[in-house]
Amino acid sequence: MLALTRHNITNYLQLMRADKPIGFYLVIWPALWSLWIAAEGMPDPLLIIVFIIGALLMRSAGCVINDFADRNIDGFIERTKQRPLATGLVTPKEAIQLFILLCVAAATLLLFTNRLTVLIAFVALLLAALYPFTKRFTHLPQVVLGMAFSCSIPMAFAAQTNTLPAIILPLYSAVMIWVIVYDTFYAMVDRDDDVIVGVKSTAILFGRYDRLITAFLQVIFIGLMIKIGLSLELGRIYYASICLSCVFFAYQQLLISHRDKNKYLAAFLNNNFVGLAIFFGLVADFAFYISI
Repeated sequence: MLALTRHNITNYLQLMRADKPIGFYLVIWPALWSLWIAAEGMPDPLLIIVFIIGALLMRSAGCVINDFADRNIDGFIERTKQRPLATGLVTPKEAIQLFILLCVAAATLLLFTNRLTVLIAFVALLLAALYPFTKRFTHLPQVVLGMAFSCSIPMAFAAQTNTLPAIILPLYSAVMIWVIVYDTFYAMVDRDDDVIVGVKSTAILFGRYDRLITAFLQVIFIGLMIKIGLSLELGRIYYASICLSCVFFAYQQLLISHRDKNKYLAAFLNNNFVGLAIFFGLVADFAFYISI
């Protein structure tokens, strides 16, 4: 059983990345976008709470299972060598128990949704659990992560409307591409170490074309978000948020041009502002046009 002493709880929280909320932000933004779109600007307040807590729990669970999968590798990578499993502060058995506990807690939230949402949630869980192990046999683990993170989109529509409308496809595709981009930036931080230990990633696959490919993917993301705006007949406020996202993307490309690990990390972190900008764009746009 998990030992709930103050020292152990601190280690568990570190394993869950409680001190690094960026992962939670990047998970919750697409879910909130989807809730607002599905409800045409007036989502169920209870569902907002359910998805926020669910994103927090599942992001934590994802971090735990990721570190469990990488427990024999993290010690050889500069950025991760002090993680609790790598240092032995948390045992593999404790990590699995914590992962199960977080998943069970998240599953209880599904009682406030419907059958369709539950079915999609199980697919999301399988993808999230599979992701850390894909780094052993494919250079495309970021694609699997993108598929997992994007599951919040059909889940939000299912929970809000109990339907899966066509708009989900371009939105799911856009978010998956966005995840591939920002997680490639994140993987660039560890690229040299990953090559040595045999961990695969898109950062290694893209090689010297990493800037070109990530920029191309960012253009596709913007194109899909414009398509979504046109399909939903959104207004100027939404498109202003997309323009602001373009500015953030340009800044990210400038950062990674320095080929510096700290700049790679900064580019990754900057994506929080992309998610935030689009969220506020959607909220303000729906609020403005509902009011008139």
